[in-house]
Amino acid sequence: MVRKVNGRAGGFTLIELLSALLVLSILGLMSYRGLGAVLDTREHVRAEAEKWRRTEAFFVRFARDIQLVAPRPVRSQSGTSAAWIGRPPPTSDALLEFSRFASTEGVDQARRVGYRLNDRAEIELWLWPGLDVAPAALPVRYPVLGGVKEFELQYLGTSSSWTGLWPASPADPPIPAAVRLRIVLASGEELVRVFALKS
Repeated sequence: MVRKVNGRAGGFTLIELLSALLVLSILGLMSYRGLGAVLDTREHVRAEAEKWRRTEAFFVRFARDIQLVAPRPVRSQSGTSAAWIGRPPPTSDALLEFSRFASTEGVDQARRVGYRLNDRAEIELWLWPGLDVAPAALPVRYPVLGGVKEFELQYLGTSSSWTGLWPASPADPPIPAAVRLRIVLASGEELVRVFALKS
């Protein structure tokens, strides 16, 4: 004799199974979106850190170059050039051009150095082969910082005022007392640094 058991047999109904799959799908989708957000944030933080690392490396390079400035005019194709030449933009020449001593580490030599913002939104470092160069000698150009919208230099003269041109008058010393560097990055940040120079 077979006895019938009242009630439901063990297991899940189709509705319960579909409900469980729906909940698991929603949890999986939320986890995927959360992981995507974490990965996007990590990539953004990495890109920001790299941008600021490159920017700081440019400032360190610029400060090192101007601390080695030499108050020595140079002979060029057009005659004699001043030890420090600051040109107001726009110019096809270097915005800043100056004579620089060799470093004490002996890793480089005395040479003419220049900085300019090129058409690709990069600050270029111009390096001539030496101080007094041959008429046909051109500087080697290296991009040292990309993503720059504006690059501006001003110089502190004996009248304690800033000017965008150096030498501004024949009475100016060979080297300004300080240089103020202002850059605006393509991402919108404006950075201003002031560097005192050894006279």
